[in-house]
Amino acid sequence: MKTIHIVCKREKRDALEIAGEILKQFGERSTILVEEEAAARIGYGATFEMEHVGEGADLIVVLGGDGTLLSVSRHGKGAEVPIMGVNLGSLGFLTETPIEEFAATLENVLNGDFSISKRIMLDVGVKREGEPIFDITILNDAVITKDALARIIDIETYVNEEYLTTYKADGLIVSTPTGSTGYSMAAGGPLIYPSLTNLIVTPICPHTLTNRPIILPESVVIKAVLKSMDEKVILTLDGQVGFPLEYADVVTVRKSNHAVHLVKSSSRGYFEILRTKLKWGER
Repeated sequence: MKTIHIVCKREKRDALEIAGEILKQFGERSTILVEEEAAARIGYGATFEMEHVGEGADLIVVLGGDGTLLSVSRHGKGAEVPIMGVNLGSLGFLTETPIEEFAATLENVLNGDFSISKRIMLDVGVKREGEPIFDITILNDAVITKDALARIIDIETYVNEEYLTTYKADGLIVSTPTGSTGYSMAAGGPLIYPSLTNLIVTPICPHTLTNRPIILPESVVIKAVLKSMDEKVILTLDGQVGFPLEYADVVTVRKSNHAVHLVKSSSRGYFEILRTKLKWGER
């Protein structure tokens, strides 16, 4: 590992302190660059802009939580270098490495002793009157949802141009297996093992109770057409990026050619994280 990029959750003092520790312990072995705003806070000169995270790097170290890692995955989708997530708050599904193990884990990674969990991403696009007006690549989910005061919305949905149904609901979620533990789970969707490549379609509070979540193969293209007028509707990506939709806008979702490569924790497996995060087995 010749070059390492470090991204910190900027408002987390712990993240900045750990970034400093990494520079002290590993700075002579590798070229380390820190995201420019975090670097300014610790007085470090070798920086990169977030838009270029992963470019020319052999490893990205994320110091924060799942939200920080989601942002890195979108910005660094073209680099596809291993991402080591160090969790600084409550246990995350994506940032697997506990703070007390970051130094030992990073040592193993630099020595080539680590394994990867490959996660699919989604390409999401919006067309208005037949013209592309928005596109993005995401890791977790794309959510079409109504404003808090809006009525139920109609979303005409197709799979590979074959009509599926028109959901009358508060919204619709299309998620990856990685995103299955997020909003989709809260809306009653299934948990999918993260290394699988399926897409999950989950309606949010559907008017017809028999509208259930559906798991689809990776090869499909999902098309959702907004059929409600005079309602405020927004497309939210990874819970972090929003795009307002209008009547007859067409949202397409498909598996991306890009993927995210997460460094797996040596001490915590996926099922342990599920048990801990979801409090399984507790009374």
